Amino acid sequence: MIENYKAVYEGAEAEIIEKKSRFIATVFPVESEEQAIALIEATKKKYWNANHNCFAYIIGKNQEIQRCSDDGEPSQTAGRPMLDVLLLEGIHNTLVIVTRYFGGTLLGTGGLVRAYSKAVQEGLANSLIANKCLATKLCIETDYNGIGKIQYLLGQRKINTLSSEYTDRVEITVLVPISEKEGLIKAIIEATNGKAFLEELEDIYFAIIKDEVICFVD
Repeated sequence: MIENYKAVYEGAEAEIIEKKSRFIATVFPVESEEQAIALIEATKKKYWNANHNCFAYIIGKNQEIQRCSDDGEPSQTAGRPMLDVLLLEGIHNTLVIVTRYFGGTLLGTGGLVRAYSKAVQEGLANSLIANKCLATKLCIETDYNGIGKIQYLLGQRKINTLSSEYTDRVEITVLVPISEKEGLIKAIIEATNGKAFLEELEDIYFAIIKDEVICFVD
């Protein structure tokens, strides 16, 4: 499993005008090629009177599936430049469709490449992008003498706490990025003289979105 990747969390639209041609970019989060194809068909129906509905999508944590279409524009002037923007941004599980209404003036191949690329960039800028990080859910159980030391370590490393329970002992569940797991566990054991009980529950992706921790089942 890769440690980090970016994906669209909430899609958006953006519109640009180039020599009276309208380029409308619509960005979607997608989890499968079937979902992407269905959204492409739905968008073509929505913009049934447009001259072109070009698209590009990348699916998979390793960007295994990559597809694009010029939809009638000159070869390599729309779909491929759109896909290149997604690749440059390191985006996963994302579909972008750019709808064009021709304004009467030819843009030339260079102009088309720039327009479609810019439309995708604007669409992504308006979307909410999640930076997903692979982490371990770690359950920590300790006595009240140890909790202060543990909380200091967590704060020092900016580790997110998912839940906490205070009874005769303290039990907290935290999200530890994979790259920091071994170091944190070692530090907790040393700080509590081995008295804290640690249990690794599961590995999961998470992202901080609008100051909130969001976990993903990938």
